[in-house]
Amino acid sequence: MAVAATLPAFSVTMGKMHNRRQHLRGLAGTLALSALASEADAANPNVLYGQDTLPDSIRSRRLENINGLSVHMLEAGFETPNRPLVLFLHGFPELAYSWRKVMVTLAAQGFHTVAPDQRGFGRTIGWDTRFEADLTGFSTLTMVRDALALVSALGYRTANVVGHDAGSPVAGWCALSRPDVFKTVAMMSAPFGGAPVFTTTRPTATAYNLDEALAALPRPRKYYQRYYTTRGADNDMRNAAQGLAAFFRAYYHYKSADWKQNQPFPLKARTAEEFAKMPTYYVMDLNKNMAETVAPVMPTPAEIAANKWFTDADVAVYASEYGRIGFQGGLQGYRRGLDPHNAAELLTFAGRTIDVPSVFISGKSDWGVYQSPGALENMQTKACTNMTGVHLVEGAGHWVQQEQPEEVSRLLLAFLGQKA
Repeated sequence: MAVAATLPAFSVTMGKMHNRRQHLRGLAGTLALSALASEADAANPNVLYGQDTLPDSIRSRRLENINGLSVHMLEAGFETPNRPLVLFLHGFPELAYSWRKVMVTLAAQGFHTVAPDQRGFGRTIGWDTRFEADLTGFSTLTMVRDALALVSALGYRTANVVGHDAGSPVAGWCALSRPDVFKTVAMMSAPFGGAPVFTTTRPTATAYNLDEALAALPRPRKYYQRYYTTRGADNDMRNAAQGLAAFFRAYYHYKSADWKQNQPFPLKARTAEEFAKMPTYYVMDLNKNMAETVAPVMPTPAEIAANKWFTDADVAVYASEYGRIGFQGGLQGYRRGLDPHNAAELLTFAGRTIDVPSVFISGKSDWGVYQSPGALENMQTKACTNMTGVHLVEGAGHWVQQEQPEEVSRLLLAFLGQKA
């Protein structure tokens, strides 16, 4: 804060403790006045971030003791009791803020919409920030329990769940494991490939090693999810040479429909040769980190000025929040997801299907639809027994609910209007 920069450093010697107390009292008063001034100037003082961008119909709320977390969430449609609940689960690198555009529309149609900062993200606290953390706390079923606890704490017995990106499989597992609670599920960008098949033995590694095969290509490559498990990934992005705001601007542009080279198609197999057909935000050059990967596709000033779905004010929210806490919390989910223990835990539900009404929504320019070969087909033919539709939205890439919020809202309302 600018005000803090003008304050003199306080002494830590015993002889100057009185001055230190005076300084701290003065600092507390100054910060309190600053906070009041910020609230007075903010367009929406009832949210912890996005004060200048979030409408008054959205507020922040914090709920304690949610499966060991203190959960920060955004909500709309809270004024009227007994509305059906829609729970939105975001992905990486995102926040509850990512749902801002569809929350308001659904709330206006009679729903109570809630989007938490998920475990590891934003203003939700109670998770381990260290790289050395016990990753059990970031398992798929732990995140399902987070969602269950939040629904209960809000006073509901049932909910509709919507997930995007990394939140999509969590939403899918919510519906698969607790269909009595999660009555419908909408999944976005990441198809739900299904529960493990029945087996009498623990899963074992296949002979084919994708990481080694990618590294051995004529143009050596690496899979982004594997990169996200490395110790340096958090620092690479948090301290990106181009700055955090520029990193988010380029990263979001590169995966959106605004980058016209995003023309995805199904991959034939999970092989290095097939994976290398995807853009470098998914299959990176071996010697580059993510900040270096996205820097060359930074949009031009004219492209930035023309962008109405991801404004400079929106970028500032993500840059501020991730600058404050870093990326490691979100990266823990990737690390646990690639851990064999996570797959072993999911074997409890081997052979189970999602039987509640389901829908899949993604951008037509989103490579996330195809990055797991066969998952889209398995979702439609095996994993979900009551799928009402698969919708690939024109003019949207990976950030479908932000790029085309009107169409996503329309699709969700049609789905929930029939099934809620």
